[in-house]
Amino acid sequence: MPLTTANILGTRIHALGWEQVLSRILYWASASGTEASRTVCVCNVHSLVTARRDPAFAQALRDADLRTPDGVPIAWIMRQQGWPEQPRISGPELMWLLMQEAERLGLPIFLLGGTIETLEKLRARLRTSFPGLRIAGQCSPPFRELSDDDYRHIRRMIETSGARLIFVGLGCPKQELWMARERGKLNAVMVGVGAAFDYHAGTLRRAPLVWQYAGLEWLYRLAMEPMRLLRRYLVTNTLFLLWLPGQLWRRGAR
Repeated sequence: MPLTTANILGTRIHALGWEQVLSRILYWASASGTEASRTVCVCNVHSLVTARRDPAFAQALRDADLRTPDGVPIAWIMRQQGWPEQPRISGPELMWLLMQEAERLGLPIFLLGGTIETLEKLRARLRTSFPGLRIAGQCSPPFRELSDDDYRHIRRMIETSGARLIFVGLGCPKQELWMARERGKLNAVMVGVGAAFDYHAGTLRRAPLVWQYAGLEWLYRLAMEPMRLLRRYLVTNTLFLLWLPGQLWRRGAR
């Protein structure tokens, strides 16, 4: 059945709770053939603003099988638009809960992204937290634009691993564009999880819960990585605030 979506700044975000999101992803991961080739994008303010400015990225989001509200502002807008119970469904939490279910169901996983050091630390933590989890493989791709050979090499690694769930931690927009390109080629569910590898590996501290609930996780991240994130947040947050009144007005004018 078609899923209900909310139009947030031109991007359709699925209005689903945690149980629905998890059950749908696990259903796809347990399927066979091309039915299992799916992409899941967690969408925050940066994602939606980027989609407004980059047609290729906007198309990658449109092609995704599932788009979740990763960000307090996105979930808040959806609650104003008629989904009062809509939770924030973010990459780190989604990854962790899927790991639990993958261990229970015996679904092999693949880790794509991060540095070699981060991946080793992440695997060590996963072995402790989920001793029965089948980690079929991992890959730390080069930190540059991927060539056709790179794409083919990564695809072969994943295909031979037999993974059913691929966690993609390449960052936005690289991970969404990679998943869009591989959709229909890899018989597995690809889930873009952003900085989740670093959080779960312990190489990057996540904002305290009070900051997360207040919608200020971006500010905490900016304080941790000002040189890398200053321009990104300055541009995307400003544009989001400029476009937000129009979003709310259109809803009120219906």
